[in-house]
Amino acid sequence: MMERYVMALDEGTSSARAILFDRAGNIVSLAQREFRQIYPRPGWVEHDANEIWSTQLSVAREVIHNAGIDAAQVAAIGITNQRETCLIWDRKTGIPLHNALVWQDRRTAGICDQMKARGLEPYVKETTGLVIDAYFSGTKLAWILENTPGAPQRAERGELAAGTIDTWLIWNLTGGQAHVTDASNASRTLLFNIHTGDWDERLLAELNVPRSILPDVRDSSEVYGFADPDLFGAEIPVAASIGDQQGALFGQSCFTEGMVKATYGTGGTLLMNTGARIRTSENGLLTTVAWRLGGKLEYALEGTLFSVGSVVQWLRDELKIIHSASETEAAALEVPDTNGVYIVPAFNGLSAPFWDQYARGTIVGITRGANRNHLIRASLESMAYQIRDVIHRMEADSGIALAELKVDGGAAMNNFVLQFQADQLGVRVLRPKVIDTTARGAAFLAGLAVGYWKDMAELHTAFALDREFQPSTDRASADHLYHGWCRTVDRSRDWAEHE
Repeated sequence: MMERYVMALDEGTSSARAILFDRAGNIVSLAQREFRQIYPRPGWVEHDANEIWSTQLSVAREVIHNAGIDAAQVAAIGITNQRETCLIWDRKTGIPLHNALVWQDRRTAGICDQMKARGLEPYVKETTGLVIDAYFSGTKLAWILENTPGAPQRAERGELAAGTIDTWLIWNLTGGQAHVTDASNASRTLLFNIHTGDWDERLLAELNVPRSILPDVRDSSEVYGFADPDLFGAEIPVAASIGDQQGALFGQSCFTEGMVKATYGTGGTLLMNTGARIRTSENGLLTTVAWRLGGKLEYALEGTLFSVGSVVQWLRDELKIIHSASETEAAALEVPDTNGVYIVPAFNGLSAPFWDQYARGTIVGITRGANRNHLIRASLESMAYQIRDVIHRMEADSGIALAELKVDGGAAMNNFVLQFQADQLGVRVLRPKVIDTTARGAAFLAGLAVGYWKDMAELHTAFALDREFQPSTDRASADHLYHGWCRTVDRSRDWAEHE
C-alpha cells in the first residue's frame, strides 16, 4: 500500500510555499517561490492575483515531483494564507477586476475615518471583535467596487465574486466550483459577526458590499471540493482553510485555553486560545475566531503587528546594508548593545496595541558613533519589544499570566531575537523543530477532514522542541531598555498627514 501525505499550500505576503507532511507531522518536501510586491503610491501595496495563483500552483506541482510520489498519494490539500489581502473577480472568466489589495495597504484610511465619524467603532468592536482600520478586508473590497467603473452594478447582477486569498485559491483549485472561505478568514474582513457566525447585514450596508459577492463561510476543516485533475493528475480533496496566524496556533498544538504562540513573519501575530469564550479586549487587542470545527466556533485574543520580519527586508532591499537575513544575528552580536539607537518599523502605521494608521517608521538615538551593526541590532530588538507590548495587554485582558511562549516563523530562526525576547518577557521561549507551524496547522486540519488523522488528541503530542531560551538578564535592565522603546513609539505616532 502506497504511503500517503497531506499537502499544505502556504500563501504568504511575499512568497507562495507548498509543503508535504507525513503522519508524524514532519516535512517530506518543500518548495517556495517569491512573487512581486507592487507599490503604486506611498502606502499602497498590491499583488497580482494571477501571479499568486500561478506561483502557488507551480510550487504545489514541484513538491509532488520532488517527493517522487504520485498525486494520488496526496490525501488532502489544506490552505493557509495572508488573511486580510483580498480581491474581486469575474465569476464567468475568473479575471480579477483589480490587483489584490494587500493587508499592508493603507489607501482606505479615509474610509475608516468616515466610519469612525459615523460612530461605528463600538458596533464594529462588539460585532466583529476588530477595530476600524485599513488593515482589514472590508474597506478594501469597498474601495475596489467604488473605483472600478460598473462594478457595483455588476455585483448586484451576481457577476462578481470576492474573497480573501484562501477563497481565490480554492476557486482556482476547484475550477470555479467552490466559492468558500472558513470562519477564521471571514472574521478578518470587518464584515463578519463573530457571535452569529455569519456576514453582518449592517456592516455590509455601511460599506456598500453586497452579500452576493461574498463566499459561503464554512468550517476550517471540511472538504470544500476537489482539485481539478488536470492540475495535478489526480482529484485531490481541498479540505481545509485557515488564516495564517490561526494555522500557526493549531500547528503549535495550542488547543487549550490560555496557550499562546507568536509568529515572526513579515508581520507578527500573537494569539491566545480563549476556547468557546469571546473575550473583549480593553487594551487594543482583537477578538478573533481561532477556528470553526464541527460547526462550533472557538476564539482567540490577538495582537497583530504590521512590521516584524519586514524590518530585515528593509535593511536588505532598501538600505542594502545586508545581503541576506542570515547575516543579522552575527552582526547584532558584534556590538554589546544598540549604542542608544531604537527603531520603530511603523512602515504602514502601528497596529496592536496602538492602532495608529498615521504613525510612521522612526529612528531615534543616533549619534556619531552609531554604525551598521547598531542599526541591525536595533531592528532585531524591535521585534521583541513589539511582542512585549502585546503580551502585557494580553495578560491584562485575559487575567492569565504568561507561562511560556511558543514561537514560529522565519525570524524565529534567529537565536539573538529569541534570547532577547526571553530576556524582555522574563519567561522561557520555545522554538519547535518544525518551524513551519502555519503550514502544519493547515495540513493537520485537512488531514482531520479526510480521516488521515483520527482526532486532535492524536496531534496533541506533535510539538517537538528544537531549543528553549531562558531569561538571562535582570528585570531592571530589561525594563530600562523597554522604557526607551516606549518613548520611541510615542515619537512615531500621528506623524503622517491625515487624508
